[in-house]
Amino acid sequence: MTGKVDRTVRAGNQASAGELLELVRSGRARTRGALQQATGLSRATVGQRLDRLFRAGWLREGAGGPVDSPLGGRPSITLEFDDAHAIVLAADLDTRHGRAAVLTLTGEILAERSGVLVIDEGPEAVLGELGRWFAELLVKAGKPAGAVCGIGLAVPGPVDSDTGRVVQPPIMPGWDGYDIRGRLSHAFAMHAGARTDVPVLVDNDANLMAYGEQRTGYPDCSAFALVKVSTGIGAGMVVGGTIYRGIDGGAGDIGHIRVGADALCRCGSYGCLAAVASGGAVARRLVESGVAAASGSDVRELLTSGHPEAMALAREAGRQVGDVLATVVTLLNPGVLMIAGDLAGTPFLTGVRELLYQRALPRSTAHLDVVTSRLGERAGLVGAGALVVEYLYAPERAEERLAALGV
Repeated sequence: MTGKVDRTVRAGNQASAGELLELVRSGRARTRGALQQATGLSRATVGQRLDRLFRAGWLREGAGGPVDSPLGGRPSITLEFDDAHAIVLAADLDTRHGRAAVLTLTGEILAERSGVLVIDEGPEAVLGELGRWFAELLVKAGKPAGAVCGIGLAVPGPVDSDTGRVVQPPIMPGWDGYDIRGRLSHAFAMHAGARTDVPVLVDNDANLMAYGEQRTGYPDCSAFALVKVSTGIGAGMVVGGTIYRGIDGGAGDIGHIRVGADALCRCGSYGCLAAVASGGAVARRLVESGVAAASGSDVRELLTSGHPEAMALAREAGRQVGDVLATVVTLLNPGVLMIAGDLAGTPFLTGVRELLYQRALPRSTAHLDVVTSRLGERAGLVGAGALVVEYLYAPERAEERLAALGV
């Protein structure tokens, strides 16, 4: 389950029902006539393939659209993706807390909760608790377990998207190579009385935050980068509408770029960016000066209250991150650089801008918007939900599911 979407629609009689669905969902063709023009299919063939989608409950007819013919006539009936036929579960794990939700297929949150989930307690305990949360959220949302078509999970570590397993995660002890999909699917089934074959997709938290933010706020941005600065530091990139993961899920792990300091990082190396500029690093420096702060979330509370030392340290951390981001921006040339996570406030953002614009070439920043998160703590949930929907309703996968439904 890679979550990759094939947006290529074949012309002629090869265009499938799944590809017609993709055209409708993307807004590229919203009427029967437009589908004929886009695919070259006959009116009868379009009708047959749409009938499969209607019988599955995936499409519905909307209001009358513009007249297809220049000669006039009755308004054509528009086609819409029916987001009421199923729901998605999503969860976003940080080092010390988690957030979970029930979402519609178009990303609306129907029920949500957050609470303490300590990643150090290991996958067996954490995923078992998530299964219980999901069951309770379905009751809160008034939805049956059978309506769940998939589960999306964001984790704070590098993920091999082909297997859904984390790979040598610096801040997730005990999770390396663990079967997250299988454990979460069975935990959900046990607590909710659901089937055990519900698809589970897992990805890095910064990737899914970037995906959620780009899709909802910057859909026309072809190169989008998000940097999450919380207990650790990671980046997610959406290029051409698709998450860029690298060859094995390691893309965006900027927290372990060496910056020349002698601080020991949780990965075992010295001088990593995360060791000197993450929320965890700022928390340690605050503790050394007598201020209680156990994690990035504690630093966030101090920043919210205007604590002067926390603000000064956050600005300095922003300068250190901005120095690294000058290279990232030069390499990727994004249109939007979004700062998110516990430290994503004015002091940190000011520090980022100071060094970024000082070190990067003007050509790289001329059309760059440096912004903060729009979705806030929900970004990972929205991205995880979108990942599931894009995977399940991609043309080839949609065809497989239609055949399994017998339509």
